[in-house]
Amino acid sequence: MAEVDNAEPRGSRKLSNLGMVWRHATRYPGRIAIALVALVVAAGATLAFPATFKQIVDNGFAEHANAGAVAPYFHHLIIVVLVLAVATAVRFYSVSWLGERTVADIRTAVHANLLTLSPAWFEENRPSEIASRLTSDTAQIENAVGSTISVALRSLVIGIGGIVYLFALAPKLALSLIVGIPIIITPIFLLGRRVRQYSRSSQDRVADIGALAVETLGAMKIVQAFGQEAREGERFRTAVDQSFESAKRRFRLRAIMTALVMGLLFGAVTLLMWDTVNDVASGRLSSGSLAAFVLTAGIVTGSFGSLTEVYGDLLRASGAAGRLSELLAERPSIAAPASPVALPEPPRGTVEFSHVEFRYPTRRDVAALHDFTLSVAPGETVAIVGPSGAGKSTLFQLLQRFYDPDAGEVLVDGVALPRADPAAIRQRIAMVPQDTVIFGASARDNLRYGRWDASDDQLWAAAEAANAAEFLRKLPDGFDTFLGEGGARLSGGQRQRIAIARALLRDAPILLLDEATSALDAESEQLVQQALERLMANRTTLVIAHRLATVRAARRIIVMNDGRIVESGSHADLIGAGGLYARLASLQFSEAA
Repeated sequence: MAEVDNAEPRGSRKLSNLGMVWRHATRYPGRIAIALVALVVAAGATLAFPATFKQIVDNGFAEHANAGAVAPYFHHLIIVVLVLAVATAVRFYSVSWLGERTVADIRTAVHANLLTLSPAWFEENRPSEIASRLTSDTAQIENAVGSTISVALRSLVIGIGGIVYLFALAPKLALSLIVGIPIIITPIFLLGRRVRQYSRSSQDRVADIGALAVETLGAMKIVQAFGQEAREGERFRTAVDQSFESAKRRFRLRAIMTALVMGLLFGAVTLLMWDTVNDVASGRLSSGSLAAFVLTAGIVTGSFGSLTEVYGDLLRASGAAGRLSELLAERPSIAAPASPVALPEPPRGTVEFSHVEFRYPTRRDVAALHDFTLSVAPGETVAIVGPSGAGKSTLFQLLQRFYDPDAGEVLVDGVALPRADPAAIRQRIAMVPQDTVIFGASARDNLRYGRWDASDDQLWAAAEAANAAEFLRKLPDGFDTFLGEGGARLSGGQRQRIAIARALLRDAPILLLDEATSALDAESEQLVQQALERLMANRTTLVIAHRLATVRAARRIIVMNDGRIVESGSHADLIGAGGLYARLASLQFSEAA
């Protein structure tokens, strides 16, 4: 998803982008019907004002008029006011409800689709920019559905109805007004495209602000630790200023367009009124008809004039809908086949990499794995070591089918991963990552990510085994304690033990440990290592580790470098060989040894 300035995505030049919004809104036909009926009634009541006022003038200002004769027309006017008030209230509530509900459905649909996309897609698209689409862009749509479209329809109904009434009152004058309307409307379309471009640019600048704020606030400790507050403040100020300049160009052009259209509108009305006064003086038009024509012409003028504002808002909503439609149209590159092969039951836990070649989509010039072949038997523990960038974590990414290899195969229990349902594959894998993810939720919900239906007794058992129970009991509300954004209320070691407890709850036949004890102190590591040894029993385990204790526990150690296996064997054999492993051990394990 490339960022754009004044360029527009495919289809954004047309209001047809709002078709996506309409499809979601039409799920509520009853609410739409109520809103439309209320809108028509309110428009009719608005147009009834001039007609009633005509009767008041013609009958109340006649030569022999009396208060009794004109009273019924005032009664009619009061009824019109009441009808207008009730219909307007019903319309406002209905369209506001419809706008909120439609936006909620769009947000849910976009988010649900995002959850199906593979990690490769998120490498090329900033999550913070996507979050902006779910907030600022949907706000544009909410404004369109809940207000703008309603105003547009009301203006059209009143405008068309008013023109019909004007022809009934004074055909010649009405015809003159109709001839002038295209002259008034033309600037809307001439300036509309430029407004659309500026609207898109303005939305992109707002997205940049949101992305920058998320990035900076999420790294506040680093910002303050390195004393970069002033620099980050300047970066944010620059982004805000760019957004303001973009918005300024947009509303300057809209102001010019509005002034031009309103000037043409009221200028035309003034000329018409000049001609109308002559008709009244000659007796061709009654005073009441003149008053009604003036009021109706003002209403019609205001209605078509408001379309300039409405059109600009619809264009902005169309741009927002186009951006959200792009997200809805994205399809996952990793998906289940039409007829997925069922994994064998009961699970065996075999893992096999066969002549795998792989390059990350964003780094096609570097091979992450090259002709990589590895077989892991059920229940076997294999440690994977090597320098940074050797391809160790890539094995875990492929095994969970976050990516597909460019060549070769990855198999679980004898089934090639592309032939199986990715959800079924991941169900057989428990993962303890190096960078633990803690959600902004309770301790209970964070633990239950391992198994959502786990009981509190099972949660406490997993916590005990992961050496997490002690600090969890000390939390203010136990399992119900909110852990903060990203686990801000926990230490690094505590976050890591939460991740280990999740893996214990998962109880999967294949266990992936990526530096699972890297954030623990010596005492906690010993206790957690014991828990991991119990967890690893009778499970196929792949361990990425630098800690000597974890490596020694493995039956086999795979040494990787530049995406290849360069050594394989036990700890003692590899130390004796004096190769890469021995050098890594002398550097990384000397203190522990």
